[in-house]
Amino acid sequence: MENKIKILLAEDETSLAYITKESLESRNFKVQHYENGEIALQAFKNDKPDLLVLDVMMPKKDGFTLAKEIRNFDDTIPIIFLTAKSQTKDVVEGFSIGGNDYLKKPFSMEELIVRINNLLSRKKVQKNSEKIEIGTYTFDFPKQILKYMNEEEVRLTHREAHLLFNLYKNRNKVLDRTYILEKLWGHDDFFTARSMDVFITKLRKKLKKDESIQILNVRGFGYKLTF
Repeated sequence: MENKIKILLAEDETSLAYITKESLESRNFKVQHYENGEIALQAFKNDKPDLLVLDVMMPKKDGFTLAKEIRNFDDTIPIIFLTAKSQTKDVVEGFSIGGNDYLKKPFSMEELIVRINNLLSRKKVQKNSEKIEIGTYTFDFPKQILKYMNEEEVRLTHREAHLLFNLYKNRNKVLDRTYILEKLWGHDDFFTARSMDVFITKLRKKLKKDESIQILNVRGFGYKLTF
């Protein structure tokens, strides 16, 4: 008997939660729904789901706080935020604390299912990846750790790790801006584009100890990693 993918859904809007749960279960996912962040955190500890879908605005414990606490226990579980917020700073905050994707309400169930399947596929690739040498840095993609020579390890966020991994795979080539936005963010719009620029800046700072490493902005096209 095939094991079903387990999804933890934290959403306080009852009607939306019902529709989402029903839609996902019709696609053979196993869904456990919780109405606030406090009980969702306890359920996460007890049940060990494969993926989380978290509403940002919830009573008792909001989705961002819940995600931060979950990241203390699990660095790799995929997290999708459901949010009515669309300001760049809110999107960046969600990715910075370890979120993998976000959907702005209202959203289509088909889009949510595509995002879930993409994240699960990425997780499989991540598990099969080995350590990478980027100049004098060692990049452990599965553990999302960057280390410069014999110095202390630096932990990357999920978004930083996947962005760096894709830049590395396409090193010395221009990584198309639209491609990376759609692949890692799931869509190409103003907010995700601004968010990607922020993460490129963060990666540059974390790689600055090796001056041979550059992430070049090829205007109008995308980014290129060279070293």
